[in-house]
Amino acid sequence: MVDKYGVGQDPYTYPNSNTLINKLHIKDAKQLCELENQLSTLALADIDFTPAPYSFSHLCSLHNALFGELYDWAGVPRSIAISKLDTRFCQPEFIVREANKLFSQIQKKRFFEKLDFDCLCTEMAEFYIELNMIHPFREGNGRAQRLLFEHLAIHCGYNLSFETISKEQWIEANIIGCLNCDYSPMKDIFICSLSPIE
Repeated sequence: MVDKYGVGQDPYTYPNSNTLINKLHIKDAKQLCELENQLSTLALADIDFTPAPYSFSHLCSLHNALFGELYDWAGVPRSIAISKLDTRFCQPEFIVREANKLFSQIQKKRFFEKLDFDCLCTEMAEFYIELNMIHPFREGNGRAQRLLFEHLAIHCGYNLSFETISKEQWIEANIIGCLNCDYSPMKDIFICSLSPIE
C-alpha cells in the first residue's frame, strides 16, 4: 500500500497499511495520529531550552524526546526516500552529510546571535527551508524542526510563535521555498512570528 509520501510499501508501516509501526501496536491510523499528537505535546512540556551550540545530533535528540515513547526509530535518520507533491526530499544516504553541512554553516555564523532583526529573519528563513528539504526523519520533521527553531530564537533573544500563521500561508511558504529557492514568504513568517524577549 502506498503511504502518504508515495513511496510504495513502506518498511515503517504495517503490511498493507498506512499506519506507522509503533511501540503500542496501534493499527488504526487515525487513533495513532491522535495519540502521537497527545504524546508529543506532553513530551514538549518536559523539554527544557538548550543553548547553542546546535547540531544535527541535537535535532535527533529533540526528535527522540518528542516521539521516543511511540516509535523505535525516533531520532534516527530515515532509511527510505520520501516526497510530498512535487517536492522530493534528500536521499537517505546523504541526510547526515547534508544536515551536518547545514549545521556547520550556522555554527560559522555563531547561530545568528547579534544579527539585526531583518538579517535574523533572512537567515532563519533560509535555514528553515534548507533543513526542511533534508526532512531527516520518517515522520515528525515539522514538530522537531519548530522546536529547534524556538531554541535558536531564544538563543538570539527572541520568542518564536507561529500561532498567527495560517496553515495555507505555512504550506505556501514551504512550497515556494523548496521548489523555487525563494525564501521571502518564509522570511515574512519569521518577521510576524519573532518577538524580543523582555
